[in-house]
Amino acid sequence: MTFIDTHCHISDGAFAGEEDAYIQRAHEAGVEIMLQPDVDSLERDAMFALTDRHPGVLFPMLGLYPGSVDGNWKEEIDRMLEYSDRKVVAIGEIGLDYYYGKEFEKEQREALHWQLDYAKERDLPVNIHLRDAMGDFLDILKSHKGLRGNMHAYSGSYESFLEIQKLGDWRVGVGGVVTFKKASLAEVVRKVPLERIVLETDAPYLTPVPYRGRRNESSYIPYIADKVAELKEVSVEEVAEVTTANARELFGIRNI
Repeated sequence: MTFIDTHCHISDGAFAGEEDAYIQRAHEAGVEIMLQPDVDSLERDAMFALTDRHPGVLFPMLGLYPGSVDGNWKEEIDRMLEYSDRKVVAIGEIGLDYYYGKEFEKEQREALHWQLDYAKERDLPVNIHLRDAMGDFLDILKSHKGLRGNMHAYSGSYESFLEIQKLGDWRVGVGGVVTFKKASLAEVVRKVPLERIVLETDAPYLTPVPYRGRRNESSYIPYIADKVAELKEVSVEEVAEVTTANARELFGIRNI
């Protein structure tokens, strides 16, 4: 079985000095490709340096994370554009996040509008981070119809997924949360077609059971796949095949 981790942060300080070992563990678990979301100018250089060291295995994105948006977001975009000549698989991780407050909600919306336009100009998918902001996100998406993308760490309802799907070509990113006891995501996964699901870890965060509470990593993708297979009442081999094909199609990855 072959898997793709569509969202993990291997350049995070949690893995400093053991990135190669991380990738080796992932390969041993069948995870052949790992996509690296961009965050901001503080982390971008390290992320691209790592993907450059592992071509064909690690694939970068380009974007400004909503939690990094403040009154100087346009300056951050200018720094992001310094990498505009780099080949990336998506514009991400972008979106809206009101969990810690709404001090910069206007700026977050402006930055998201800008980056959705940028993705359309470059004919790239988007990788969306969304937390406590579904209403605003749907309003924004209505003015950017026809995009393709992935809802990273999806936490919305099945009904919200249907609304999002009406506005473009969207996948749901399913990670370790689906293995948590009483996770509402489990019911969503039961209803969302497997052809609309991609797997992810968000490493080092959101570690699946049985390792919840520890640092997450891509080698744990099979635990997520097992839970999806259980919920969909299909084999884990089918989950691996379909979700890998979904990721290849969405992100334009053709080397596996």
